[in-house]
Amino acid sequence: MNQTLTKRRKLRLESDSGWGYAFIAVALIAFCLFTAYPVINAFMISLQEYRPLGSTYVGLENFKNSFTDELFWKAIKNTAVYTLLTVPINILISFLIAILIIPFKKRTQTVFKAIYYLPAVASGVAMAVVWLWIFDPLKSGIANQIVMFFGMENQNWLGSSATAMFSLVLMSWLSSHGTAIIIYLAALLGIDNSYYEAAEIDGATFLQKLWFIVIPFLKPTTLFLLVTGIIGSFQVFQNAYLMTGGGPDHATTMVGLLIFNNAFTYFEFGEAAAQSLVLAAIIAIVSFIQFKFLGKDIEY
Repeated sequence: MNQTLTKRRKLRLESDSGWGYAFIAVALIAFCLFTAYPVINAFMISLQEYRPLGSTYVGLENFKNSFTDELFWKAIKNTAVYTLLTVPINILISFLIAILIIPFKKRTQTVFKAIYYLPAVASGVAMAVVWLWIFDPLKSGIANQIVMFFGMENQNWLGSSATAMFSLVLMSWLSSHGTAIIIYLAALLGIDNSYYEAAEIDGATFLQKLWFIVIPFLKPTTLFLLVTGIIGSFQVFQNAYLMTGGGPDHATTMVGLLIFNNAFTYFEFGEAAAQSLVLAAIIAIVSFIQFKFLGKDIEY
């Protein structure tokens, strides 16, 4: 009798495991087709002078060309500057907006969520067209109307190397908060009210609650937004491509745009693949450093 029950349980476990492996297989196949294979293929192409009708093995020549290319290092510098100017400030702005929204009732919070998240679901091309109109170098552009109101001359925002990068940064500051705000609001709602009540009994001020309760509890959320934000900013392509094309004088050429141009404008697929792998390595190293030093006190 016991042996029969044991066999039945074993068969049931094997059946359940089979379904589990079947569901895992779907995700695993998708990962292999759309992630693992492209990465492996990119590595193979990076070692070749790739041509559709016949490629030549060149070893690490494409990596050497990339590391000795001044434009590649300028693109990395531009990407790093863009990241440093946008990611921390965007996180701070999103945090402050979430703090301002949280006291409202749920319906009002929902309205604000929809308003701030709307740019995230809008077409990137449509957003770029709007911002091209805002940065219009003529007097009709909103940006120039604002600076002229304060007695300054109108600027060629996207056509000058002195202001082109700042224009892309400003665009990010004013239109890239929807997702982070919603994540911060969810994290704020997850903090138990008993902490606030205990702080009020001890006579804590608003800033003290913010510093000793809110910020520590939101540390995992902030780390998540910081890591994903830096990854996204290192891969930025759309804004630079649509707004400036990388100009003027490569002042806004990001690594993603440089890789695109090398692959689909100059058809240097091997060099583009090598640069994409270097970019992936940089992102991996930066992410590891963030988890190492900022995530050491966080329980996962």
